Amino acid sequence: MKIKNIIAAALVGCSLAAAADESPRYVFYFIGDGMGLNPVMTAETYNRTVLRTGKPLTMLQFPVASWAMTYSASSRITDSAAAGTALSAGVKTKNSMLGMGPDTTAVTSVAADLYDRGWGVGIVTSVGADDATPGAFYAHVPNRKHQYDIDIAAARSGYDFIAGAGLHGFVDKDGKPTDVEAVMADKGVQIVRGRGGIDAITSRRAVLLSEEERPTWNVGYTIDSIADALTLQDLYIACLRQLERNGRDRFFMMVEGGNIDHALHGNDGGAAIKEIINFDKTLAMAYDFYLAHPDETLIIVTADHDTGGSAMVHATDSLGGRTEPRLDLYDWQRVSKEAFSDYCKGVLKSRMNYTWSDMRAYLTEQLGFFDHVPVSAAQEEQLRRMFDETFLLRNTRDQETLYASFNAFAVEVFRLLNDAAGVRFTSTSHSGMPVPVFAVGVGAERFAPVNNNIDIPARLRSILGI
Repeated sequence: MKIKNIIAAALVGCSLAAAADESPRYVFYFIGDGMGLNPVMTAETYNRTVLRTGKPLTMLQFPVASWAMTYSASSRITDSAAAGTALSAGVKTKNSMLGMGPDTTAVTSVAADLYDRGWGVGIVTSVGADDATPGAFYAHVPNRKHQYDIDIAAARSGYDFIAGAGLHGFVDKDGKPTDVEAVMADKGVQIVRGRGGIDAITSRRAVLLSEEERPTWNVGYTIDSIADALTLQDLYIACLRQLERNGRDRFFMMVEGGNIDHALHGNDGGAAIKEIINFDKTLAMAYDFYLAHPDETLIIVTADHDTGGSAMVHATDSLGGRTEPRLDLYDWQRVSKEAFSDYCKGVLKSRMNYTWSDMRAYLTEQLGFFDHVPVSAAQEEQLRRMFDETFLLRNTRDQETLYASFNAFAVEVFRLLNDAAGVRFTSTSHSGMPVPVFAVGVGAERFAPVNNNIDIPARLRSILGI
């Protein structure tokens, strides 16, 4: 028996060694926040029928396509903290808990595992760099709102690069500066801002943030075309450059498309499609890296949860009839729902003499209403009544969502736009719908049967021999 055990142990050791030799040197983990199955297919329909690119979204070209359930340890509908912990560490925890199990015991992310083994690590997001998903890869807090502690954990993580719209922990709840910047400086972390800051990086450790932290805590929606704003592509390129500058011959990069979730919480169908397309364009850059290193690279794409419970349905024409979805109508949308809501609030705050004629001209210019988006006489009358209630009588209430407060008139305008395009939402929050899982590269086949989010880091660890 002893001889058999020795032989068996030797065989296991040989298989593990072989697995280590065949494991990837470069791992890209793309997470589309809120990007459930339906938002992906809506974006793909837009890609196919409006953009007519002649090829599917990059993620849909990957050889492995599966799905995963996202429930947390405390709810059938997860939040981003519990989902982030599941995706980073492979542990189900309670909603709001980050980097901890349900009993508040700290759990280790794949990124931290690899960093301890000498890998380079980069964490990139288009929203707050200390939001739930990025924070799950380096922090351990009982509540995602403990952002000062999350920022201190970022400073102590040792990671090569962290990027996002901003860090909440720079100020306390009273708006007073904290010592986060000082702690980061003490740990050798260089903080830079904006596109200009990318070329200014000289330290082995860097944090890249937006030029000025936006009130909505994202780098800006693609659809708003904000001049000189950082993009997800900018953040990806800066991260890859930092890892290469540090001479990392093995690295792990997590890239989150956080603006997808913000748009879906706002039930902004056009902005959500453009954010998924933008996310996919960033993924295409990683895919180009894979094509240059096919025997050394693994790319995984998934989402933390579905947001908005959306569906592509028959569109509603101006007479109330049903037509094929008209996703092309979103191409006349020049502003996000958040930007339009802010515009409406600015009008209210200014108390200017703003008429329906002024608003009608704005809707035509910025959203294509009347000229391209069909609006019947009855629908226009409905909009005008809402305009009067909102701007003249001031008798409406804002719609509150997780990341924004929307002016009531803006809510009605975008409901009409979504109906005309054929995109419906059931919620301004998360749903319990499953999310997609795509993979390509070394070990990608191991993700084919995934059906739970905690399987993803478990199988990644197996592939890497951790």
